[in-house]
Amino acid sequence: MDVDSEQGAFEGLAPGAPVRATVADLVARARGLAARGPRTLLGIVGAPGAGKSTLCTALAGTLPQRAVVVGMDGFHLADEVLRGLGRRERKGAPDTFDVAGYVALLDRLRRPTEGVVYAPLFDRSIEAAIAGAVPVPSDVPLVVTEGNYLLHDEHGWEAVRSRLDEVWYLDVPPEERVRRLVARRTGHGEDATTARAWVLGVDAPNGDVVDRGRAAADLVVQLVADPPAAPA
Repeated sequence: MDVDSEQGAFEGLAPGAPVRATVADLVARARGLAARGPRTLLGIVGAPGAGKSTLCTALAGTLPQRAVVVGMDGFHLADEVLRGLGRRERKGAPDTFDVAGYVALLDRLRRPTEGVVYAPLFDRSIEAAIAGAVPVPSDVPLVVTEGNYLLHDEHGWEAVRSRLDEVWYLDVPPEERVRRLVARRTGHGEDATTARAWVLGVDAPNGDVVDRGRAAADLVVQLVADPPAAPA
C-alpha cells in the first residue's frame, strides 16, 4: 500500500500489515508526533542493516530543534567487559548491552522538566560508546530512539516498549540487510571475507531475534524512494 504525506494516511491498517512509505511520509508523521507536546518518544526498530540510523538522520535533519536522536547502541557494554563475560564474539546480541541503563535513560527522557539530559553515543569507527555525547534539551518535543531490541521480550528489554509512545519497524529483505552490513564493515577497513563471516554468524541471527518483535510495532514500514522533484 502506498501512502501520501497526511498523518491520517497511516490509519486503518491491519495490525502488522506493512505500509510502503517514503522518508517524506515518515517525516510528516513524525512532525505530527512532535506537535503532541510536551514530549513524545518514538522508537525506530529493525534488524541490523535495516536503515534505522539513515532514517533517524533524515528525521532529525528535517525537524531541527524539534527532534533529537538517541541510539540504543550507546549502551553497548565495553569490549573489556564483554571479554570478561565471555561474550565479546557475540557483541550486539541482546545480552551484550546495559539494558537497565537504557531503560533508566528513557525514564529521564519522559520527564522534560529535568532540563538537559545527556545520552551516550556509539562511535562505529572505534566500536565503543562515548558518554554524555548527545544533549537532549528540555524543550525538544520529540525524542527518536533507535535500535535492534526495542520490541524484544527477554534480558530486560521487555521494559522498553511501555516507555515508548510509538514504534516503527523497518521491514527490509534479509539479503539486502546482509549486503548493507558487509559494505558497512568493509567501509571501516575489514576484509570482505571476515566481514561476511561476522554478518552471517552474528548479525543475521540477531536479526532473526529482532524480527520476532515485529507484531508489537505500531507501524511496519517498507521504505520506498521519494519521487523525483518536479523540474523548475
